[in-house]
Amino acid sequence: MTLQGKKVAILVEEMFNLYEFWYPYYRLKEEGAEVIVVGSGDAPEFTGKPGTVARADVSAEDVKAEELDALIIPGGYAPDKMRRFPSMVKLVRDMDQAGKVVAAICHAGWMLISADILKGRKATSFFAIKDDMTNAGAQWVDEPVVVDGKLITSRKPDDMIYFLPAIIKAMR
Repeated sequence: MTLQGKKVAILVEEMFNLYEFWYPYYRLKEEGAEVIVVGSGDAPEFTGKPGTVARADVSAEDVKAEELDALIIPGGYAPDKMRRFPSMVKLVRDMDQAGKVVAAICHAGWMLISADILKGRKATSFFAIKDDMTNAGAQWVDEPVVVDGKLITSRKPDDMIYFLPAIIKAMR
């Protein structure tokens, strides 16, 4: 229970990747963290790929960076929907500006791009959005996990075994 007393938000929207959502959700609870699911406010529940459902605890409009220790953005196609909601993008930007852990995997790099927090930083993502990441100013590398200060990125579900330990270490 190394994360007792820590509060982590996981963002959710339609078409989230079920592994990239549920694995961090349960793994961080296992470490003792309080995990809250933050939705866009568009609906109370969101369907992921392939058909799993996650219920939001709260809308992004009702969450402040100072209340959290970390923010995780799962991939799938959900980040493309998330970035359409200014409150979700603002939360990512606010967490980064506050020096708190921001973790993104796979297509979640789209949220980092929309939050404008990649300039001059080392990061990774699913290879299909490499050009998007580099055009946003990231120094993109093809590695399982990349830690640049409190920004933690990974490429795909297979990288979870590196992604979660990096998040947990950064939160201690």
